Amino acid sequence: MPFKKHKWYIDHTSPTTAHLYGIENYIRSFQSEYQQVEIAETELYGRILFLDGKVQSSESDEYIYHEALVHPAMLMNPAPRRVLVIGGGEGATLREVLKHNTVEQLIMVDLDREVVEHCREYLEKWHQGSFDDRRVSLYYMDAREYLENENGTFDVIISDVPEPVEEGPALKLFTVQYFELIKKRLSDNGLFSLQAGDTCLPFIESHSAINNTIKKVMPFVKPYRAFVPSYNTEWGFILSAPFNTDLHAAETFDSLVEERKLDLYYFDGETVLTMFTVPKDMRKILEEETTVIDDDNLMPIY
Repeated sequence: MPFKKHKWYIDHTSPTTAHLYGIENYIRSFQSEYQQVEIAETELYGRILFLDGKVQSSESDEYIYHEALVHPAMLMNPAPRRVLVIGGGEGATLREVLKHNTVEQLIMVDLDREVVEHCREYLEKWHQGSFDDRRVSLYYMDAREYLENENGTFDVIISDVPEPVEEGPALKLFTVQYFELIKKRLSDNGLFSLQAGDTCLPFIESHSAINNTIKKVMPFVKPYRAFVPSYNTEWGFILSAPFNTDLHAAETFDSLVEERKLDLYYFDGETVLTMFTVPKDMRKILEEETTVIDDDNLMPIY
């Protein structure tokens, strides 16, 4: 049977490689004040959000990304009551945080109001009304400005911002100065997690540098990964804290999921065993990394 004809969306993973997505139709396509925004319908993945030419999440598998990003940090804290989400315009990160019955206040800081408003309108399956939860406060501003002026602390901080693309809005949200601000805003039991780029060779350079940069600030740093089909790669995350600790055992994660009555599709104790298992080649690269990203030494992915 012949392939259907599509408009092809090209997501460049490097100057010489790319992923292709067959587009059924474009729902929205516009240039916001900060970035190029596209919401498109695809046959294989459903709706997809693209920012600055790169896929952010798809309808079919966004739950993998968002559960992986949110729940390790939330479950490592004994009672996360005050949570900060940086970025997360689709609202799905909010959705996952709000599943925890301990949460009393959830603050979201996102630079791009237009992205959030369009996601609220066109990506309802992602946010499921999370923006309207009484515990949520939403600020449209620069995350570093917010962290510099915020006097309180958070039990969990989650950084869900786009990759550090050249001249993109998130370029300074992967530096040592940013992570120092994060550390100041964490409570005594506070944990920090963030999306940290591709972990597959030969694209691990950015992930490795981010991991090494966080190690300059936090004594507990655990890189991990999850395969996201629409990314066609093992996507990287990092869990960290301003104190030394050990990752929970699989059984502990399972008991906490049950205790908090979490309805999850991807994450459980057995999944943790695979997520936090780093293969030998990746371990070697992470151990030998020397790059530290700072405000004067920014590292766009290409």
